[in-house]
Amino acid sequence: MTMAASENAGLVVRGLTTTFDTPRGLAIAAADVDFDVAPGEVVGLVGESGSGKSVTLRSIMRLIREPGHVSGRVEWRGRDLVAMPDEELRRIRGSEIAMIFQEPMTALNPVLPVGLQIEENLIAHTTLNRRERRARALELMNIVGIPAAERRLDEYPHQFSGGMRQRAMIAIALACSPKLLLADEPTTALDVTIQDQILKLLLELRDNFGMSVVLVTHDLGVVAATCDRMAVMYAGRIVETGTVADVFAHPRHPYTRGLLGSVPSGGAPRTMLYSIDGTPPSLTALPAGCAFHPRCQFATAECLNARPPLIAVAEGRMAACFHQDDVAAMEAIL
Repeated sequence: MTMAASENAGLVVRGLTTTFDTPRGLAIAAADVDFDVAPGEVVGLVGESGSGKSVTLRSIMRLIREPGHVSGRVEWRGRDLVAMPDEELRRIRGSEIAMIFQEPMTALNPVLPVGLQIEENLIAHTTLNRRERRARALELMNIVGIPAAERRLDEYPHQFSGGMRQRAMIAIALACSPKLLLADEPTTALDVTIQDQILKLLLELRDNFGMSVVLVTHDLGVVAATCDRMAVMYAGRIVETGTVADVFAHPRHPYTRGLLGSVPSGGAPRTMLYSIDGTPPSLTALPAGCAFHPRCQFATAECLNARPPLIAVAEGRMAACFHQDDVAAMEAIL
């Protein structure tokens, strides 16, 4: 991921930091997050629950409210979304940038028909009349593969299955043909058959609409199947980036190596699964130095006293680890 801002990049995130005031102190949910998303590219954000993935997406869209605070730069086609006036930002949300939220049953309004919820986006960002909006909503329902779409336009979210609700969320997001789609775990809690259908649908829509996609997930199989590049997050910070093939083949950060090793593989029967010792730190009491050092087998005194910067370690690769050469030299654990 290049670190120099470019207008050719659809999305350029620099120093994005999100904090929350809590009774236990300041919670740092995302800190100095840097990444780019090129036009038509799919970038995966991966990490354990609580690593800052969803907060990062919401911060990009400026959906963080008090007691949360967002700083840094989020450049979309040369415009800084963080500093942008609310009225101008509302014109971009839903039209140029859209988001698929993590749980469609809570994101969809339970008392409004699904068709009307699709039309709300069209009312806000187009000049289509009522008949044209309904025709566009029907078209979107068909695009995302919802059967009997004309009848289902007037049905409510509780009448849809989990997979159909997820498709409806995608239809709402695509209503105005956005150029950037932020997908927050769009396949969570879906069975593997529906998950595969949703992922294939996202890639097909990426190709048809020319969209860029930022995909948040904790499932490395999803990343392998859909993403061009990936960024690994831990305790609110990006600790490694690179192409999916490079990161999977040669992880440079101990946390990335641990995540990859935790994926079950077709090895010998009754083989012990690899796991990362310990648990993620509290966001209100992050360890000094590298936040991963209490769980890291490579940790030294240097890791306890200083935070490693995210630096280039190879062509197209970045890692935030003082011992990334030692990690890269380790025998593969997959």
